[in-house]
Amino acid sequence: MDEPRWLDEHELAAWRGFITATTLLERRLDQQLKEEAGLSHAQYEILVRLSEAPGGELRMTGLADLLLTSKSGLTYQVGQLEKAGLVRRRSCPSDVRGVFAVLTDAGRERLRATAPGHVALVRELLIDVLDGDQLAALAGSLGTVGRRLREAGERGR
Repeated sequence: MDEPRWLDEHELAAWRGFITATTLLERRLDQQLKEEAGLSHAQYEILVRLSEAPGGELRMTGLADLLLTSKSGLTYQVGQLEKAGLVRRRSCPSDVRGVFAVLTDAGRERLRATAPGHVALVRELLIDVLDGDQLAALAGSLGTVGRRLREAGERGR
């Protein structure tokens, strides 16, 4: 069996920096959304994706794929949003197994009220901390990692 390729000092610093930054960023964004809008970060992202979709609706399977979450996890989150009146579900007329998540007017209004504070915090914690070159490197690097993980996931299905 081959010896593991341990991380060197620079690789370990990059890995630990990534873990620390993403964990703290997610924690702060989730806290802000809960305090200001009564939403989890996952629920906010569902509202965002639905607001961007034609007619404010997406099939649940497609929404789960966009959000990189399980169908059961999405079902739970949509259920919570449905209880709050921010999303409703409707059956797909052409497929009895298909279900759509639909953004309600109240959901659109909650998103409209919440987005400015959320974007301001994203800017404060991430975007405005980096200069243009750093931001481009981050986008390129994480884009590469994301594409590779998606491709590996698709091959593993």
